Order: sequence, then structure tokens, then C-alpha cells
Amino acid sequence: MARYQIILAYDGTEFLGFQRQGQGRTVQAVVEAALRQIGWRGESILAAGRTDTGVHAVGQVIAFDFDWEHSTTDLMHALNANLPQDVSALMVSEVTAEFHPRYDASDRTYQYRLYIQAERHPLRDRYAWRVHPLDQPEALQPAAEIFLGTQDFRWLQLPLKETDNPVREVQISRWFQVEDEQRFEIRANAFLYHMVRRIVYLCVLAGQGKLDIQTLQRASHEGGDLPPGMAPAQGLSLVDVRYLPYDRRKKIIPQDCGTSED
Repeated sequence: MARYQIILAYDGTEFLGFQRQGQGRTVQAVVEAALRQIGWRGESILAAGRTDTGVHAVGQVIAFDFDWEHSTTDLMHALNANLPQDVSALMVSEVTAEFHPRYDASDRTYQYRLYIQAERHPLRDRYAWRVHPLDQPEALQPAAEIFLGTQDFRWLQLPLKETDNPVREVQISRWFQVEDEQRFEIRANAFLYHMVRRIVYLCVLAGQGKLDIQTLQRASHEGGDLPPGMAPAQGLSLVDVRYLPYDRRKKIIPQDCGTSED
């Protein structure tokens, strides 16, 4: 018996999120069903994060124990042969028995896609948020920089459970342009539920001239009411989960490893 790590990609459009539910199509359920087709007898796979309904991934990490007698390449091919078209295993490797894709992660990276156009585009709308107008795109980056560093993110006014630790360390928060799209990239040790989509929404309000940078900056220090809302799910993708060498992991991972957009 060995533990395997798999990097998954999926189009989240037709899924009710990653996590298995009583009813409804989820990424976890279809992956576990595919594994059972090739002889896996486990109860549940482990995952780096529980992406929400409609959120995509190119860097989701899962792990499971499996008595597999062939190569990791054969495992990848066998799994993909049994997965639906909107999910794929991109890489398979054998890891230590102690590896946990969620608790051992040092950080996670999400990207969000935005395009500015007056009329809807049916093909693009599956993977990006159409915004119009965006009169002050130069305000996107100053807004994004407000979210950098270690902060108590209760000021974002997200729904929190009593057990949630609202302190997160954001290492990257930046906007960049790819052809005619604006893209947002954020890396942090962990995320609160809907945190990325809330940040994108506030940045877009700044880019539309509906929220000034000073108000957003003041809210980050002093709290205060911010406009409600968040960006739609389809523009968001989990793109990378990183891990430190095993002997360094337990020294830095916080007790609360909430990963949510997720």
C-alpha cells in the first residue's frame, strides 16, 4: 500500500464544488468513482481545498492510499480513462505515508479572469467575469496592494464560523494584463470562505470609480461598512498549491488551515 499525490485540473461549471455531498455532482465524487473502477477500496480522498460551486482548477492536489502494482504513469492513464471530460489527472507521484495535501500546504495561489466588454460573450463567460464599464483600470493594482501582508481579514465582512481564525498571510496580490483581459493573482497561506471573490469585487468597484482607494485603505485599518457583494465564481481558478520539504512543514503550518474559496 502506498500514498499517491495527484494534481487535478477541472472545469467547475457543471460541478457543485469539489467536496462530496449527499446529492449533486461534485469533483470528489467523480474522482472517487473513477478510482473505484480501477480497484481502489478507500473511503475518501484527501484534497488541498474544497473549491466552491463553479470554481475551476488547474492545480488542485489530492492524495489517497492505494495498493497499485504498476507505475505512476499507468495510474494516471488508468484514472483518466475513467474520468469524465471535465476532469483530468495532470501528474501522479508517490509520496510519504504522512503527506496531507491540505495541512502540509505552505501556500495556495488563485487567479481570477476579467474582461471588459459591453455585450456578453457566451464562450468567454464560462471562464471569466464580464465587466463594463471599467473606467479606472489603473486603480486595480493600488486596491490589490491593500490586501498584502498578515492581516485580520474580518474587515472584509465575510461570514465566519466561531472557530475561524480570520488572520491570513497574503504574499502576492496583483493585477496584470493578458491580451484584452485583466487577471488577478493572489497567493496566501490559506483563505477564508469566498475571500478571493470578495477581494476581486472590491477591486473592480475601485476600477469603476465606485469605491475610492482611501475608503478601502481606511476599512482595512479601522473597519467600517463596505459595499456588499463578490465576484461570480466562474472567473476563479485554483492554479497552484506549494509544499515545503517534509522536515520543515510542521514548523510553519498554522493550526487553522482553512483554504476556502474552498
